[in-house]
Amino acid sequence: MTDWTTRPETAADIAAVRGVNLAAFPTPAEADLVDALRADPAAWIDGLSLLATAPDGTVTGHALLTRCHIGDRPALALAPCAVLPAAQRTGAGSAAVRAALDAARARGEHLVVVLGHPAYYPRFGFTPASRFGIRAPFEVPDEAMMALSLDDTRPVPAGTIRYAAAFGEV
Repeated sequence: MTDWTTRPETAADIAAVRGVNLAAFPTPAEADLVDALRADPAAWIDGLSLLATAPDGTVTGHALLTRCHIGDRPALALAPCAVLPAAQRTGAGSAAVRAALDAARARGEHLVVVLGHPAYYPRFGFTPASRFGIRAPFEVPDEAMMALSLDDTRPVPAGTIRYAAAFGEV
């Protein structure tokens, strides 16, 4: 299946989003992270938790963008991204990520960072964050820490990423 419907998360989706994250990862850490970010008004941005749904409405994929900072400049962190195991490699994750990036762009957001698989995220335009002078606050392979400018007319801030507090709990 490659024709996924995407939409923002609603309050009625919270349990389904948790279920997708619990199913997609070996521990509950990512599901707990989503819950902690949802509870943090400094991190959570309504409309930037995007879902990919099957034709029957089943929540199948999830991509979350929350507030972070590069130095003192606002940016977004893409994490986590999750897909039900039975639907992995079907485009559900890509659909959710693209919908999240489109929603961020429509809101006037400027920059997204992601710590992820270097073979997956470049398809969305992500490149090594070091090319922008952006650093993770911890040791990470250069090719895994990536950034994407959503607005080429604005300069990309350089500096160290400051994640929402919930990321320190994982």
